[in-house]
Amino acid sequence: MSSPLKGKTGLKRIWNALFYSLDGFAAAFKYEDAFRLEVLLALILIPLAFSMHVSAVGKALLIASVLLVLIIELLNSAIEALTDRVSLERHVLAKRAKDCGSAAVMLSVINVIVVWLLVLAGGQWTLG
Repeated sequence: MSSPLKGKTGLKRIWNALFYSLDGFAAAFKYEDAFRLEVLLALILIPLAFSMHVSAVGKALLIASVLLVLIIELLNSAIEALTDRVSLERHVLAKRAKDCGSAAVMLSVINVIVVWLLVLAGGQWTLG
């Protein structure tokens, strides 16, 4: 059974989804300090990745790792907003949800560091 709110189909649905997505970006940028900082870093790191002398796959990995942080931060912000919408009272499950979202962001940032270090090292490290 689908949601009664999903009445649009085809191109109209895609068109509407574009504007919902832009609203999401705008809300995250307006209300989330961490998202603004991560966008700033992305605006620095993505052009830097394009200018580096690494393979196309290396560039794709560098850029994808940065975009993953933004994706995870958007999901974390959604979890936090929904949790706050349900209740502003302190609750162990609300804390768990927010902490898990925060942990996901942290792992995505660690992923950026690891990917960038490995790509910049040029795969010159070997075991044994």
